[in-house]
Amino acid sequence: MATEIIRILKPSIVRGGNLWLHAVLMLGSLVMLIPFLVMLTASLVPKELLLSRNFGWADLTLANYPETFRAIPFARYYLNSMIVSTGTVLLQIITASLAAFAFARLRFRGREPLFLLYLATLMIPFQVTMIPNFILTSRRYLNLHDSYLGLILPSAFSVFSVFLLRQYYRGIPMEMDEAARMDGATSARIWWQIIMPLSGPVLATLAIFNFNAAWNDFLWPLVITRSVEMKTIPIGLASFQGQYNTEWHLLMAGSVIALLPVLLIYIVGQKWFVRGITLSGMGGR
Repeated sequence: MATEIIRILKPSIVRGGNLWLHAVLMLGSLVMLIPFLVMLTASLVPKELLLSRNFGWADLTLANYPETFRAIPFARYYLNSMIVSTGTVLLQIITASLAAFAFARLRFRGREPLFLLYLATLMIPFQVTMIPNFILTSRRYLNLHDSYLGLILPSAFSVFSVFLLRQYYRGIPMEMDEAARMDGATSARIWWQIIMPLSGPVLATLAIFNFNAAWNDFLWPLVITRSVEMKTIPIGLASFQGQYNTEWHLLMAGSVIALLPVLLIYIVGQKWFVRGITLSGMGGR
């Protein structure tokens, strides 16, 4: 009798649990959206009204956005960030996929200890390697200081990217490599014509991670750049904050503009992003 009652009530209990779960998730999403809503609202309010905190719907205006471009060379900063972020993503995909292919698909002596040593460098914070990187890029024979190459190259090699791709590559059957080698394919051809076409989801995940990190990077561009023409968006936004005054209306407007590329890339690649996280073994499965 009790078993029959549980069997009848179980669908209702499951539906009730799902409703509560959805309610909690919606509440959490709303809490996370509040800072973005505040930022968007502040970007639409004139400076005087924003500081006095006395404004209504009729006071909202788009005038802060063109003023942001007039106050600083924001368009130049935007272009610099786009070039640096795109270049970093492309180089990281190439270097990380080659290294991950070697660690996951090739057999050579000392592969696992070498990978563990390589993985251990994740424990080294960027602040430790920042000064050596600065000294290296500022050498006379390289002369990468205050240049796009100086902004891109130190970020073109990532241990995390290699680890992410290696986890995904290990899930691809080795029989595909063996069949290709029997047909005379080299390791480079296997990487380019077999592994890379099958790596769309994880490459999309990697591209989103790296683009977001390069787009928001503040410390390295601040150290390596000197001229106004080479500065990126985070440095440009920081220029709205002075010692005694902060242009909050322009800072919020610039932040909204800076958010758009990252938001667009995530919306476009959301399905591939979730799939890549799952298949690479980082989704908790």
